[in-house]
Amino acid sequence: MSRAQSETRKYTTLDRLVGVFDRLLRTTVSSGQTAIRESPAVGQRDSPLSARDRRHSAGLMRVNHTGEVCAQALYLGQALVARDEQLKVFLLDAATEEQDHLAWCAQRLDELESRSSLLNPLWFAGSVGIGLVAATVSDAASLGFVEETERQVCAHLDGHLTELSSNDLRSRAIVATMRDEEERHAINANSYGAEELPPSIKSLMRLQARVMTVLAYWF
Repeated sequence: MSRAQSETRKYTTLDRLVGVFDRLLRTTVSSGQTAIRESPAVGQRDSPLSARDRRHSAGLMRVNHTGEVCAQALYLGQALVARDEQLKVFLLDAATEEQDHLAWCAQRLDELESRSSLLNPLWFAGSVGIGLVAATVSDAASLGFVEETERQVCAHLDGHLTELSSNDLRSRAIVATMRDEEERHAINANSYGAEELPPSIKSLMRLQARVMTVLAYWF
């Protein structure tokens, strides 16, 4: 296929489903998680941690890794049905940064001799579905979902910065960078015309996040 043909190709439903499955594999299998940018942990001292602090850091980074799996899936689901081309670009650019976050968390889990959540395929599938539903309502509602999600993620990461051991400089560097970039995603979504979600939806999102956090920490 020529470049011109490739650029004008119309993607079928099957093409999109294959794309979703490919992203599922690359997102939930550690060997498929590569970062474009260097991890913020590079250059940070890898201080000795107590067994308790190491376990807690691993649990928190596992939660963060699962959050990035959900973010990849959410943005993918939204981009699949977004009406506005600029919105698609925004979502895919954000997903690229989230891919870096995913890889950084995976690398840190390896350093902590731990693993990612066994439930990641389930979280991925559910988040794709949520993204599709949000984007089907309207582009403004889709952006509103991005903004609220990122606001809640920022609060969640602030909590992790409080909980992580002061000796775990590598995990803290990763979480701090992620927190700043998630906040920027929220600000950008608002500037693109995000619609504020109803309080009931925000509450439901917080409940879902709590369930995911507890399960991902242990499993």
